[in-house]
Amino acid sequence: MTLDHARALIRTQLQFGGGYNRHAVRLILGEIQREHGRGAADDLIRELDLETTFGLQPGRDFSGTGR
Repeated sequence: MTLDHARALIRTQLQFGGGYNRHAVRLILGEIQREHGRGAADDLIRELDLETTFGLQPGRDFSGTGR
């Protein structure tokens, strides 16, 4: 998955902001982390302010989410 595609998917989830959407974002971050590294996932968390909306913090390991 490209980073641009991940941004678009996460922005869609942010419009709803529920628990299921939080889990969907965690799955997206897990895929990004596996493909592009933890730094890329951390950058998305900061860029899209996922800590405020979903409580997702940079530095967390999402690589096992959904496996």
